[in-house]
Order: sequence, then structure tokens, then C-alpha cells
Amino acid sequence: MAVISSFAYGSSDFLGGLAAKHAPVLRVVAIAALAGLAGVLCALPLIGAHFSAQAVAWGMANGLASVAASVLLYRCLALGPMNVLSPLAAVISAVLPLLVALAQGERLEGLAAMGIALAFVAVVLISARPRQPARRPLPVALLCAVGAGGAVATQAITLDHAPPDSALAPVVVSVALNAMLTVTAEFVARIRSGPRPGMRTAAAMSGLVAALAHVAFLLAVRQGPLSVVAVISALYPAVTVVLARTVLHERIARVHQAGFAVAVAAVSLLAWSRLGQ
Repeated sequence: MAVISSFAYGSSDFLGGLAAKHAPVLRVVAIAALAGLAGVLCALPLIGAHFSAQAVAWGMANGLASVAASVLLYRCLALGPMNVLSPLAAVISAVLPLLVALAQGERLEGLAAMGIALAFVAVVLISARPRQPARRPLPVALLCAVGAGGAVATQAITLDHAPPDSALAPVVVSVALNAMLTVTAEFVARIRSGPRPGMRTAAAMSGLVAALAHVAFLLAVRQGPLSVVAVISALYPAVTVVLARTVLHERIARVHQAGFAVAVAAVSLLAWSRLGQ
């Protein structure tokens, strides 16, 4: 399930970033949120839900983090380049849940410590200015990527704290709140211009695939430790990078290639360290 969520998150990021290149980010997020809500409601009869007070509270916290993650991530991917910003956000989203686990008394040894060190090296490499004429991320794009990584990590942490017997309830509350807030914000902002028909489809598909990712992540974290599921899910930039390379023909500078490789090594070491315990 963690692998499925990884593939789904990567695909959703690419589709959302692609749509945000041709329309206001808030409009894209609103379309994606409505499509995601429809997708989750379709899954509700199959999985079920128990709406306790705790499930609703953690779902609302997850929804707020989801709105922040969507806006920040789509914005930074629209600014581009995707093949730099997506891995940066992923490393941060993988490291923060582990730091929360450490704060709760979990020990970090061996491969896990190496993974943390490599993650910071990856952040430096991915953020570095390439010597080759590849496109360098703008400072605002890097800040958006860092914020998006933190918001994604918050999503993982809140889902992990939801009651185990709540089934799909936290995701339903989260996606519903996400849709309500983004549609309301779009109405208040009075955004009139929208994406072209093809980009509107990309935004909707982004929301549907993101809903699949949320459901898969919830099921995965119910079966295994958050630290393992989070770092496996954080491999999603591989999908985004492949799609960006294939569809948009984005080139990857050597320093960014090295950063991406180190990022993959970092999240892999973190996952292996948890599986070995």
C-alpha cells in the first residue's frame, strides 16, 4: 500500500503542477479537491467509516495540512523545475515524521542515522546552483517546496494518530474540508480564468489520484510504522521526475542528478532501518 501511495502521489504532483502552469493555482487546487472528494465518497461504501470525535479532529487537522500542501506544492511545481523541487519536498516529508518519532522516545541507530545524514546532503545538492545551463529554482519556489514537505509530513503524522477503528473517516473529513476551504477561497478571490479543457482534466485527475494516494497511505499506516510508510511514500518524486522528463522534456543537471540519487538512497536507508527493527 505504501508503494501504491508513492506512485499515486508522484502522478498527482505532476498532473497538478502541469495544470498550474496554465491556470491560477487556487483554481487548480479547487478542481482537484472536488474530484478527490468524489473519489473518496466512491470508496466509502467499500471501506466504511466510523466518525468518532477523535477521527473528526485528526481528519480536520489533516485537511488543513492538505490545503497547505496542495497550494504550496502546486505553486512550486508550476514555478519549476519539477525534477528539483519535488525531490526536495519529498526528503523533508520523509525526515520530519522520523523526527517526531524520535521526540516520542524512539531511538535512531545505524542505517537510520546514515539516512538522516544523507537526507540533509540531498537537500543541499538539490538546492545547489548547477554549473551547467540547467534551470535553477527560484528562491520562492524552494521555500514553497520546503513548506510543502512540512505540510505533507503533517498529513502523515495526523493520519497516523487517527483511531485505528475509524476506517476511512479521517480521509473523508480531510478531503471534505479541503474541498470546502479551497472552493470558498476561490469564490472569495473571484477567479474567473480557468484552465483549458485539457488542463481542467489534468487538475481533476490530479485530485482523483491524490485521493487514491491518501486512502492507500491510511491503509498502509494502519499496517506498519509511520516511519516506514512515510519514507517509502517519499519515493514519489521518481514518478514525477520520469513524467517531467518524458512529457515536458525537462533536463536534469548533474548536481541535481546527484542530489536525486542521494535522496533516493536516504529514504531507502531510512526504510531499511525501520524494517530491520
